[in-house]
Amino acid sequence: MGPPGMPGGPFLVADNDSIQTADRLVWGMSDQDAVLAANMDFYVAFAGGDVDAMEALWSKADDVTCIHPGWQALVGRDAVMESWRAILASPPPVRCVGARTFVNGTTAYVICYEGLGDGMLVATNIFRKEEGVWHVIHHQAGPTRTFQEASPQRDTPLH
Repeated sequence: MGPPGMPGGPFLVADNDSIQTADRLVWGMSDQDAVLAANMDFYVAFAGGDVDAMEALWSKADDVTCIHPGWQALVGRDAVMESWRAILASPPPVRCVGARTFVNGTTAYVICYEGLGDGMLVATNIFRKEEGVWHVIHHQAGPTRTFQEASPQRDTPLH
């Protein structure tokens, strides 16, 4: 059983201020760190072809969306998960580079680059906090010319 206000589950209690699952601290972590962790889990599942992990990361709600490079927009959990099952049957050697997180209440997004062999895509992953857990509600990736820092220097013009 979890601490007061937290659901019970397969937790290992680390101390009075945190709960630890088998692989990560999840309670007591800042929202920004939790979103970055969820984003990392997304790319671990992606690179590893782990359909079950990818299914668990996505919201169970039907308002999820996804735009894979060169694909039409996918709307609804069934369409999105069908696309991931197809992709993860033979996953590319993807890696997440330069992740930057923005949190606003129960919604957050990560902008990052996806390294694919010698190529690079720019990606946005949007998360929603549902029952205390950050779940993916949108993923979009597309081509970019070069990798650059996710945040420009303060004196760099944006346009």
